[in-house]
Amino acid sequence: MAKTTRVKKIAAGPNRGRAVGPPGERRRPLRFTLGARGREIAGVLLIALAILSCLALSGLTRGSLADSWSDWLYNLFGWGAFGLVALILGLGVLLIWIAQDLGRVMPWRLIISLEAAFLGLLGALHAYSAGADIWQTLKNGEGGGAIGWGLLTLALPLMGRAGAGVIFVALMAIGLTIAFTIPWVAWSQTLAARLRARFNRTPIGAEPPAAVDESAAIDAPAQEISSPPDQAPVTAAAVKPKRKKIKRDRNLPPLNLLEEHTLLTITETEIQRKSDLIEETLRQFGLEVKVVRVSQGPAVTQFGVEPGYVERPGPEGEARKQKVRVSQISSLSNDLALALRAASLRIEAPVPGQSFVGIEVPNDKIAMVGLRGVLDSAAFRKINSPLAFALGQDVSGAAVAADLASMPHILIAGTTGSGKSVCINAIVMSLIAHNTPDDLRLVMIDPKMVELIRYNGLPHLYGKVETELDRIGMVLRWVTREMDARYKKFAELGARHFSEYNLQMQDQGEEKLPYIAVLIDELADLMMSAPVEIEKTITRIAQMARATGIHLVVATQRPSTDVITGLIKANFPARISFAVASSVDSRVILDTVGAETLLGKGDMLFVSPTAGTPQRIQGCYVSEREIDKVVEFWRATLGAPLEEVQPAPWEMSKAPHLGEIAPSNANTATLEDDDEALLAKAIEVVKKQRSASASLLQRKLNLGFPKAASLLDELERMGVIGPAQQAGRTRRVLMDEDEG
Repeated sequence: MAKTTRVKKIAAGPNRGRAVGPPGERRRPLRFTLGARGREIAGVLLIALAILSCLALSGLTRGSLADSWSDWLYNLFGWGAFGLVALILGLGVLLIWIAQDLGRVMPWRLIISLEAAFLGLLGALHAYSAGADIWQTLKNGEGGGAIGWGLLTLALPLMGRAGAGVIFVALMAIGLTIAFTIPWVAWSQTLAARLRARFNRTPIGAEPPAAVDESAAIDAPAQEISSPPDQAPVTAAAVKPKRKKIKRDRNLPPLNLLEEHTLLTITETEIQRKSDLIEETLRQFGLEVKVVRVSQGPAVTQFGVEPGYVERPGPEGEARKQKVRVSQISSLSNDLALALRAASLRIEAPVPGQSFVGIEVPNDKIAMVGLRGVLDSAAFRKINSPLAFALGQDVSGAAVAADLASMPHILIAGTTGSGKSVCINAIVMSLIAHNTPDDLRLVMIDPKMVELIRYNGLPHLYGKVETELDRIGMVLRWVTREMDARYKKFAELGARHFSEYNLQMQDQGEEKLPYIAVLIDELADLMMSAPVEIEKTITRIAQMARATGIHLVVATQRPSTDVITGLIKANFPARISFAVASSVDSRVILDTVGAETLLGKGDMLFVSPTAGTPQRIQGCYVSEREIDKVVEFWRATLGAPLEEVQPAPWEMSKAPHLGEIAPSNANTATLEDDDEALLAKAIEVVKKQRSASASLLQRKLNLGFPKAASLLDELERMGVIGPAQQAGRTRRVLMDEDEG
């Protein structure tokens, strides 16, 4: 049978030059599409119509056309005409918004549900605002207008006027709920919690409030860290499990002192668009992949990409299938960032415990993670430790918490403004929200003088926040003496560690020891002032203090090797890195790259002592208002006025300096016990060397310059050495001259 070929004929006459198909072939129907420009024009016209209608209905503009238009609206919709104006305005804004992104589709569900709510509003207005004669109300342009009158007329024979009003109100509520996904239950629980907090507020000097149940009022994800969803793909927010009601100790601050935050979600259309774009971009480079899982977090969305197979020619020319290598996907991070229009992009290859590569794409907006939601999560309660603290939420939106007691110390680094101080605030707030001053004491060191001073007056705090560099060495030396004193107590009682000692003391009815958390907000300033002394003291505390219940939290904005030395780094297995300037800084703090691609504003990589790879987390945000509320709670319950704060233990441990040696000198300073020993050694050194200088004391006693200079001044006041010489010459040793 011969193959037939369809040939188009060229028409003659008026249709000359046009292709004419065979008889019976239908022409393609003409389709009208409203492009992006058309949507913008229609949106502007609808907004203008809404504004003119509002002016006409309010009587602010007059004219034949305006009066006729307002009369028609009142007759048809009554008082609901203003609701119609709001719908027209919203539709205009929606059209302009859609025109900015052609990938989005018209949200018909939103439009239809709002229309249903509008009809319910008209019926309810006519049912409750009309008089005895509902027709007269229509003629007056009141109630729900002609449409409201019609709806009420249909419903009156079935259920009466009161019942019809209830049905119309219910229809309006259902429409609004579907349109805006209104969480009525969560709103009611939040309102109830705020009412309880208002009526149970503790005045200064009164008893603390009774235990309240805040867990029911929290609307935050509560997923376990170790159980991520296994669906493929997972594109929507995880279903929130029903949590048990947890009652807190009445002596602890209620969690409703903290603020709630709502997470932002990405639309299904946007997730699908980015998934297709990732697959297509890698396919263009010859890599077959498939997006098998999508996990949405507060700062980034992780796309789980499963490597496929590609055909490669074999040695004899036959086609062979080869698995796409993980390194090939990782090498295309810049190309993926370009295709996705992302400022930075991180690839986790592979995701630990999974069979896919994680491509972490920044969200358009970073959602704020509240401290309250993490403290009320199952992940935090699972730790069951007095030193548990909230970190934030991971890339899947699950809450992440850690235990300071098991770390036992933590090192934090990042550039200015990346979130270090906020992270320290989150740690402090987590600790004081679950511990009384009898269980936990804090030592705070803040050379920047601005971040931690809000905690002054907190009953948990030893003394005040230390901000002067010449006093910080004294504070750290007291910590070492407290550590040694605790070891002596353990030896006397036969206890091996902090928990065992407290249990024995509790059995004997004696006072137990509190945990001590030492927080240093800027290590770089301390290392610049006295590098040798600070490194030696911090290293000794980090090596030995774990068994005594003393733990360090150290932060710095300069993660260089002269600040985070090898000795310090080796004793801090738990580390947090916020955004840093380069991959070199990332390797210093994390021993791997990746921190240079972080987004800032709380975006962190967390390395726990038990995990081999960093975990990306969006840190908790703690506002100054929340800090003030919790500090004020403790001050009102257990504390004292700020001016009556007890002196710090390192102040009380001072002893008069060498009163027997130089009683005639009224200007003799007071030093600590350690400084007395150093002074005796300094006297031996200068007598032996027959000269005195700061550099000499630095070399012989392994000191920093500030400490060596202060020892020189003290030796001069005691009459051991002479005054400073010109041209940088060493000082004379007067004691040797007298003896000679």
